[in-house]
Amino acid sequence: MKLQGKVAVVTGGARGIGRAIAERYADEGARVVVADLSEAECRGVAQQIGRGAIGVGLDVTRQDSIDAMVAAVVREAGRIDVLVNNAGVFDMGPLLDVARDSYHRVFAVNVEGLLFTLQAVARQMVKQGEGGKIVNFASQAGRRGEPLVAVYCASKAAVISLTQSAGLALAKQRINVNGIAPGVVDTPMWDDVDSLFAKYENLPLGEKKKQVGLAVPYGRMGRPDDMVGAAVFLASADADYIVAQTLNVDGGNWMS
Repeated sequence: MKLQGKVAVVTGGARGIGRAIAERYADEGARVVVADLSEAECRGVAQQIGRGAIGVGLDVTRQDSIDAMVAAVVREAGRIDVLVNNAGVFDMGPLLDVARDSYHRVFAVNVEGLLFTLQAVARQMVKQGEGGKIVNFASQAGRRGEPLVAVYCASKAAVISLTQSAGLALAKQRINVNGIAPGVVDTPMWDDVDSLFAKYENLPLGEKKKQVGLAVPYGRMGRPDDMVGAAVFLASADADYIVAQTLNVDGGNWMS
């Protein structure tokens, strides 16, 4: 019960990695807030998790939605001790064809949304005066470039950089900001990724997933549950002396 008595907000918490983390946090004693675009879906997931879990609608591209989420959590649970910044979107295409609307959408969610959600929650943590833990989700894509994935890679590199800066900015408030960089993880998002690779690399559907899974040194794609151990660790007292780091959880795909 590493998170006993903590209130933990998980953005993008209704499915995939976010849902797996929300479920495990509840198992570890936290009161979990499932935050995602569809409030109805969040409430349904929270009801399935039980143990006082809360479902809240959240659009990280809107400041009023971020502020309303924080206010709703404080009103319902009294405080916020942990934030998992997991909400994210993906797009790809040849560099010469990148459109501004695609660029703005990816950065609006993956970078701007992450930053201002972090800011709003960190302000609440400072007000509480008892520190906190913030876990930002980057990606192995943020460690390197990819010919067809320039904008997404850049957005996740920005997450790693923001994690470093925020970690240093908030350390003296005893708010630990760290990150997780997953590798290829078999989630509903990766089905969309696979279909885009099929389009741009002229592959059968499912072939890219097969290829990337075989290329992982561990021997398979990651699963959402593979991410939860690191997420629990970074949210717990065990990580009190870890600041501004991004941990690779990728089956050996990237070493740094």
